[in-house]
Amino acid sequence: MATYIILSRISPHAFDDPDGFKKLADAVSEKIKTQCPAVKWKESFVTMGRFDVVDIVESDDPQQVGRAAMLIRAYGKSETETMPATEWKSFLKAL
Repeated sequence: MATYIILSRISPHAFDDPDGFKKLADAVSEKIKTQCPAVKWKESFVTMGRFDVVDIVESDDPQQVGRAAMLIRAYGKSETETMPATEWKSFLKAL
């Protein structure tokens, strides 16, 4: 399975309080689970940098990864940047 990184920047207008963010995150997660069954969530991180959230996913279907990113944009009111990722050891072995 291929690994992808989805970087998200949440709009300041996405929610009014922290509980609103929890509800928003749950709603987006449910949409992705039902509409992108070929995408397996590996890990999510909150960051204090240019992006608010870093999601690591796996899938053999890049179109579903793209759909998951669009769902994050639409329902999560976020900007996203998605990129394929290669494990460091695998990259070095391929050189």
